[in-house]
Amino acid sequence: MTRFSDDKLAKVQEIIARYPDGKQKSALIPVLHLAQETFGGWLSPETMDYVAELLQIKPIEVYEVATFYSMYNLKPVGKYMFEVCQTGPCMLRGSDDIINYIKEKLGIGVGETTADGMFTLKTVECLGACGYAPMMQLGKHYREHLTKEKVDAIIEECRKSAAANN
Repeated sequence: MTRFSDDKLAKVQEIIARYPDGKQKSALIPVLHLAQETFGGWLSPETMDYVAELLQIKPIEVYEVATFYSMYNLKPVGKYMFEVCQTGPCMLRGSDDIINYIKEKLGIGVGETTADGMFTLKTVECLGACGYAPMMQLGKHYREHLTKEKVDAIIEECRKSAAANN
C-alpha cells in the first residue's frame, strides 16, 4: 500500500499549510512532485489516488494535472531520463536527428526505457533554452548544443556515474 513516511507526511502538511484554508488543492503540484520523488520516479494510479485522499479532492482532479504536465511520469522510468525538446527552434537546429540518434543508440523508442532500466527517452515541449538548441534536460541540468558526439559522451557519463554508485 502506498503511504508516505511520517517525515514525508509532515512535509505534505507543511506544503498544504502554505495555502488558505479550503484551498488544499493548490498544493497538488508540489505534493505530486514529492510523491513522484518518493515512490520510484513515477505516479501510479494508486499513488495518485493517495494524493487525492491526502488533499481531500477527487482522483480525477489529480489525474488531470498529472497527465497534462510532462514533468510527471505515469509509468516507470529509467535512472536517467533524456527529455529532448522537440519544438520549433530545437527542431530547426536538429532535435529530430538527435532524437533518432538516441533511439538508435539505446535501442528504444520515445517513451520507452532500456531493458536494463538505465535510460528513458522522452520528448517534451519547449524548455525555454532556444538559444542553445538542440537541447535536452537530464535531471535538473540542461545539456545544450547537442551533437551525436555529445550524446555519446552523456551516455558514457551516465553509465560511469551509475557504475560508481553501485
